[in-house]
Amino acid sequence: MNKIMRIDMAELKVYIENSPQNYQLLGGRGLSARILNTEVPAMAHPLSHENKLVVAPGLLAGTMAPSFGRISCGSKSPLTKTIKESNAGGTAAQKLDRLGTKAIIIQGMPKENQTYIIYIDTKGAQIINTPDLSGKMNYDLASTLQDKYGKDIGVISIGPAGEAKMTASTIAITDQDGRPSRHAARGGLGAVMGSKGIKAIVINAKGTKSIEPMYKERFRETIRDLVDILKQDKSRQSVSKFGTPGVINFLSQLGSMPSWNYHGGPVKGIENIYGETISKVNQSRGGRTHGCMPGCVVRCSIVFHGEDGQHLTSALEYETLAMLGTNLGITNLDAIAQMDRMCDDLGIDTIEVGSAIAQLMEAGVIEFGDDQKVIEILKELRGGSPIGKIVGHGAAFTAQFLGLDRVPVSKGQAIPAHDPRACKAVGVTYCTSPMGADHTAGLDYRDSLSREGQVNRSRDAQILSATIDSVGYCYLALPAKGQVMYEVLVKLLNARYGTDLNTEDVKNIGINTLKEELAFNHSAGWTDAHNILPEFMRMEKLPPNDVVFDVQQEEIDAIFKDLG
Repeated sequence: MNKIMRIDMAELKVYIENSPQNYQLLGGRGLSARILNTEVPAMAHPLSHENKLVVAPGLLAGTMAPSFGRISCGSKSPLTKTIKESNAGGTAAQKLDRLGTKAIIIQGMPKENQTYIIYIDTKGAQIINTPDLSGKMNYDLASTLQDKYGKDIGVISIGPAGEAKMTASTIAITDQDGRPSRHAARGGLGAVMGSKGIKAIVINAKGTKSIEPMYKERFRETIRDLVDILKQDKSRQSVSKFGTPGVINFLSQLGSMPSWNYHGGPVKGIENIYGETISKVNQSRGGRTHGCMPGCVVRCSIVFHGEDGQHLTSALEYETLAMLGTNLGITNLDAIAQMDRMCDDLGIDTIEVGSAIAQLMEAGVIEFGDDQKVIEILKELRGGSPIGKIVGHGAAFTAQFLGLDRVPVSKGQAIPAHDPRACKAVGVTYCTSPMGADHTAGLDYRDSLSREGQVNRSRDAQILSATIDSVGYCYLALPAKGQVMYEVLVKLLNARYGTDLNTEDVKNIGINTLKEELAFNHSAGWTDAHNILPEFMRMEKLPPNDVVFDVQQEEIDAIFKDLG
């Protein structure tokens, strides 16, 4: 993994560059942050020719190590106007790494309004004009490309939402079944890819093999140790059995699972979307869970079948069940699954669009609980109606259009399905992360109703998240005691690269990533004054524990003062 592939869409040329020596221990999110901070003007318009899109596998993606196949997409976000990294599972990262590609940098914009794909194989890369692919939904697009280039390709694509440059649009990645079910969803990076005229990146790694580490036996031994840790971890056992919906019972009782546009309170029929219920229903229809990437031992991804016994959607996740479910007063499992499929096909973030639709309900445009009306609105995203265009640009835009001032967003991005009033370390993450409101940027539920110690918990979780995002490790495969991963990563990286890293060196991967991101945002005009949550979260008590977000703002503002 030692080549940088630079795609110049203005010139329609591909340049292959040797990776600089100081990039050796940069991958995924860390590499994306370094490239963006070096090459993109912080004040650039996110959809202009000055912005760039970086696609980078993690440092261990092409090896046999399990759950290291997440791929990072990075750019300046058209939604948050900050630096942004969004990552997803699937097969693309492993294939890119095995082709020796450390990163793809996409720059410039085509002179004419054309649709292109980037085709990558062992011979290099081509930019191919593909007008026939314009407007295709993600599922049809993936199938069309597989028919042409083979079933074993990896596809990174955008749907119609990305082509329309909607700021809630996603970048889809195909899973092991070839379905575009994995999404780099947050921050509207699909719009950046669409602005470059690129409909898809096709990766054909036929003829390549797993990357051999410098010290094979040490590497294999550490993998065995990691697998043993995961097999003995009760929290991972639950995720393997029920997927991420396994937490719904707990989080709904805590009050952390949003309902009624973050007003809180019980939602009738919530037991219909409990992890246990979904598992029972899905198994009766022939559905299953699987690993979205090769070698995954957690296998948490739910391949959900409809009432007819046919595949309906893959990766039916907690966040979607909350933001398109309880937050809208909806608990119809099949309706939510249909919405999830539609969002994957369109290439739209379920968190962002769910929160945007909640603003319509808040304003009385549609009623809470009306699942069929939500489905109609999602159809309008493709049709390009005014209401479709509005919600396609996210919660903040929708609320502004409607004249609402009680909006669950931070730095312009919809707050995910973990209410900060009931999980206060996560609330600190939402308002301080360079990413904006993003649960994967640093999740910690310890002593979640107390305000004490939550800033430190958030900082530690953010450093760990930045580290694992840089090596491509899956957040859902983290042991309950996440800090043990530093020791595992020391052994794996040293065996893979022949280095002599220690725990502090590995931790510094995450710290330096955060520094790069914070520096970019500072240059873009972001200050501590922006590290705030919506006022209502400090004022309105959340049932059933009648809590508010009460972490001291002075503590929050000092969170990164000791990063060095």
